[in-house]
Amino acid sequence: MNSPKNICSYPRYRPDYGKPVPFLPMSRAEMDKLGWDSCDVILVTGDAYIDHPSFGMALVGRLLEAQGFRVGIISQPDWLSADAFRALGKPNLYFGITAGNMDSMVNRYTADRKIRSEDAYTPGGDPNRRPDRALVVYAQRAREAYPDANVVIGSIEASLRRIAHYDYWSDKVKRSVLPDSKADILLFGNAERALVALTHRVAAGEPIKSIRDLRGTAFMVPRGWKPGEDWQEANSTRVDTPGRVEPHPDPYEMKSKEDASCKTGDTAAPKPVLILSREERQAALREVRDRTVVRLPSYDVVKDDPVMYAHASRVFHLESNPGNARALVQGHADRDVWLNPPPLPLAMDEMDHVYDMPYSRAPHPAYGKARIPAWEMIRFSVNIMRGCFGGCTFCSITEHEGRIIQSRSEPSILREIELIRDKTKGFTGTISDLGGPTANMYRLACKDKKIEESCRRLSCVYPTICSNLGTDHSKLIQLYRKARAIPGIKKILVSSGLRYDLAVRSPEYVKELVTHHVGGLLKIAPEHSETGPLSKMMKPGMGAYDQFKEMFDRYSREAGKEQYLIPYFIAAHPGTTDEDMLNLALWLKKNNFRLDQVQTFMPTPMALATAMYHTRKNPLHKVTDDSEVVETVRTGKLRRLHKAFLRYHDPANWEILRDGLQRMGRSDLIGSSERHLVPRHSAPSGGIINAIERRRETPGPDKLARKFGQMKPRPGGAVERKPAGGHGGRKGAASPARSGRK
Repeated sequence: MNSPKNICSYPRYRPDYGKPVPFLPMSRAEMDKLGWDSCDVILVTGDAYIDHPSFGMALVGRLLEAQGFRVGIISQPDWLSADAFRALGKPNLYFGITAGNMDSMVNRYTADRKIRSEDAYTPGGDPNRRPDRALVVYAQRAREAYPDANVVIGSIEASLRRIAHYDYWSDKVKRSVLPDSKADILLFGNAERALVALTHRVAAGEPIKSIRDLRGTAFMVPRGWKPGEDWQEANSTRVDTPGRVEPHPDPYEMKSKEDASCKTGDTAAPKPVLILSREERQAALREVRDRTVVRLPSYDVVKDDPVMYAHASRVFHLESNPGNARALVQGHADRDVWLNPPPLPLAMDEMDHVYDMPYSRAPHPAYGKARIPAWEMIRFSVNIMRGCFGGCTFCSITEHEGRIIQSRSEPSILREIELIRDKTKGFTGTISDLGGPTANMYRLACKDKKIEESCRRLSCVYPTICSNLGTDHSKLIQLYRKARAIPGIKKILVSSGLRYDLAVRSPEYVKELVTHHVGGLLKIAPEHSETGPLSKMMKPGMGAYDQFKEMFDRYSREAGKEQYLIPYFIAAHPGTTDEDMLNLALWLKKNNFRLDQVQTFMPTPMALATAMYHTRKNPLHKVTDDSEVVETVRTGKLRRLHKAFLRYHDPANWEILRDGLQRMGRSDLIGSSERHLVPRHSAPSGGIINAIERRRETPGPDKLARKFGQMKPRPGGAVERKPAGGHGGRKGAASPARSGRK
């Protein structure tokens, strides 16, 4: 893998730009105060503008400002006309369009397709400040406002919809957002590299439609277009499983230097042969790979053929490692959507640069004293890394941020803690979270860079933890100790969900965590108790949970603390049967868990589990007409039943559970004794049975959970949880930025 250009190495576009502005302007009046006659880049977002690195537009805006560009922000515009998109004038370079930190459909709708009552990224939590499929709507309005302006789209909504994808809310396969938005280019993933390079090249006068060589970008091209004559196209059906791309050089072939062969009876002296070394063979493979594009089945095919949709999903995910991924192309009518390989991860100094920029660390003053729930959630938290190598099939982090962990340096993280202490209003000494998409993946990586670059596994920890994965938690332990030693810091909490099968590899880490960084509750995500659904989630079995719980309880006792684990579970995930949910309910009852808030599987665009939901095929293995069938509950009644099993103790669920148990032939679980799951009859509110149930309720983690308000939303929207303090991450918790920075 070639070393990319450092994002800090570009010369400033405007050398005389001056000091960073307190807030990027959102109005002409603010531009006038700065002496700006125009903006170089105008960013349009579906979120409120909060100048903090956990919010995508702030991060992107400050990054471009540091490069010497004038950046303005249009936040939550009125999309019913183009007038709001003219508020800052025409941008000199381009409009940058994003739906916000979350996919707009996940942001607006629950797993039951009902409108949410609150938008966490809007002042006052108003749920009506952005349209459905906001990315496409905003891009079209920007184009309407200034037809000749360049339009660049990005963020998690763009990342997850960059190819033909199943849309849960319409129950249809939709086209890539590129042809619908009419954007000039799409940036996917954490797009700092592509963003900085693209902006400088457009500023230098290069037409945006000619920029076709940036990793992490996608664009529309004529059918059959290739970057050069030496490129070749491979049909995805020939590369469904890891292997060679045809034509492919034989790495074991002995070639004549003159490419001549010996003929029978030839009396000429034998030609010298060249035996390729391992490095030469690898170089030859890279050369072929770097000039190969894999053609996925077209939109017109996958929209009607579930097998080909699942196949395309599988190939797409196999081509996700930046070290060996090839370009992808997918036909849309008479044109192609072309996807360059994923972006190369940021180095540590680049990550520091992104997070060390002069953020005001507050909402824009235009919002006054309005409460913005997402800001309340993360204002005292620190993001220490990005990415996740877990590969959970229901999660959007892998598709967006990738599997390679990108970590900040220790000094950068400690500086941010000091900034929170000194600059954030209302800080009382407690850091609400020191984490990321997964709390304990900080600075974990493959032991061998060459192995990492050639790997095509979908997960580093499933079905078992890879022997090449480093699991040393010592750097994270050291960070924890230094963080809590900062003057003025009373407590450092770890609220992001952690990967407990990794944590048990380091008892010292578990002891450090439990002794100093748990505020009574620690959330982890077994997701299920049964092997059937777990195998479709790519999650470990309950043995790892039991091992971690034993360590957690032991170290809590040694610390003299009463602390509880709060496990998260998913109902109605592909591959889950009624019996699986019943067994999970019995496990919950046996372990005295009475969950206060629960989640139902939501098929988010492009996730592997979504492919299972839509196609009933398993893309974790080669997909054919007769390959494994994944049964999934799809009707509202069955989805409600599966969700009810997670809250077996709630009288509101007893009727549907009784009906379900009778249908399953498990009436033996209906009754009033301890061995029964639900009572035979429901009583009116406040009646005898309810009173008995209340008396029977044993104080436990569910009561503490309600007290602490621990259930929070995960990025990418794969599940449904109510926002609370701290982070809201996919592996339990992470900042809103993890839901889609670009």
